[in-house]
Amino acid sequence: MEFIRTPDAQFDALEDWPYAPHYLEWEGLRVHHVDEGPKDAPVALLLHGEPTWAYLSRKMIPPLLDLGFRVIAPDLAGFGRSDKPVDDNWYVIERHCERLRHLIETLDLTDITLFVQDWGGPTGLRQAVDMPERFSRLVIMNTWLHHAGYEYSDGIKFWRDSACNPLWLAAMEGFFPSGAIVALSMQRPDADRAAIKTAYEAPFLEGGASRAGTRRFPWCIPNWEYEAGNGPDQERLFEALKTPGKPVHVIFGDSDGVFTADWGKQWAGMIEGATFDTVPQAGHFVQEEAGDEVIEIFARRAGLKG
Repeated sequence: MEFIRTPDAQFDALEDWPYAPHYLEWEGLRVHHVDEGPKDAPVALLLHGEPTWAYLSRKMIPPLLDLGFRVIAPDLAGFGRSDKPVDDNWYVIERHCERLRHLIETLDLTDITLFVQDWGGPTGLRQAVDMPERFSRLVIMNTWLHHAGYEYSDGIKFWRDSACNPLWLAAMEGFFPSGAIVALSMQRPDADRAAIKTAYEAPFLEGGASRAGTRRFPWCIPNWEYEAGNGPDQERLFEALKTPGKPVHVIFGDSDGVFTADWGKQWAGMIEGATFDTVPQAGHFVQEEAGDEVIEIFARRAGLKG
């Protein structure tokens, strides 16, 4: 399998990212994760989606360490410091699920508090449902699970149509502007958009070859690609999570046009015992704009003190 490995030098300029890389071998790829805090502590597992990487969680890591957690933040294959297969067709949602299961089992993670957003929802909640004994608590941020009756927002329809437009991709020679996408989504006026753009471009090389994973996630949305997007699996997870058997906290940025706060409130109401909170003036990438605020809400809801 042909893949690209991003040189370490690409990340040297990120002064707000001090975490040493850790790697596992999976399916012939070197895949990356952050591992901070005591090895015998309860685990906070922080999952990213499209088109980000573990850097998205940098504002959450220090307060979680202060709360006594061991923090694990992996990069999916094709993202961040992980190797990047160049074949778009390699990327189906099941492979991302398999990568996360391999991480959890290889590191033998237990007593996990799971934090998910965007595609981290379908891939991460899969683990919580299939390995419930390893998970203690779930935190769901600006994500979804496909199911009958789910109404896809105008925002996600526009995103999918734009990101999968063959004429646009051809004109861009497959270049998928991850940094610009994240920077342009910021809702708060004090966001340093130039720095954000740089950080989310760091994992990728010039041209489109290293960006197959970012191109593929929008294509896989199960409303359009039911099998590649694990539509049946997401429906199973949605039903199972109605009675999760553990605390669930739903925390949504209130200014997301893709997975709206109204949807988050509706979903929380379908989950037995779930709490619901919003983060004001935060958009789709709520961790980027307000990761510390997310942890404040989580700690209050979970009854934790630093």
